Amino acid sequence: MKTIKLIILVLVGTLLLGGCQQTCDKEQSLSDVQLLLEKYIIANETKNIELIKEIWAPDDNIMIFGTESDEKLVGWKQIQNTFIRQFESFEETYISVTDQNISLNCNNNIAWFSEILNYNYTLDGQAKRFEGLRFTGVIEKRGEKWHIVQSHMSVPYNEMEHNK
Repeated sequence: MKTIKLIILVLVGTLLLGGCQQTCDKEQSLSDVQLLLEKYIIANETKNIELIKEIWAPDDNIMIFGTESDEKLVGWKQIQNTFIRQFESFEETYISVTDQNISLNCNNNIAWFSEILNYNYTLDGQAKRFEGLRFTGVIEKRGEKWHIVQSHMSVPYNEMEHNK
């Protein structure tokens, strides 16, 4: 009888520890993804192309849908060139984030996110702002590093009218 109780105790303990490991992994993965998204903001504000390179997967099939109707960037080279042009044009960039939501798959190696950005910058000496930009995307863990593999940014219709 003691043997059966011991076996049950060991099984329950193993299940509890396994559940803790999965929970701990999920919490760490969520924290890692949040940090990656913070780095994305920092990279844009500081015009840090090296940090952008760390954030994005270096693949030919990654993709950004931007705010322009024909803005579809495919592959790391196109994305990198667009960031470089933006960094050369924008000054005094400040981005604030609200309503961030992050979800993970059951293996904690794929994440998808959504957040609202208020994007302020100076272009050709004039202050510009976009409030309520909707930023969504997919992030993949490769080895120990997380990378953005797809994103989409859209401007609410009322904000487009405001910025004409």
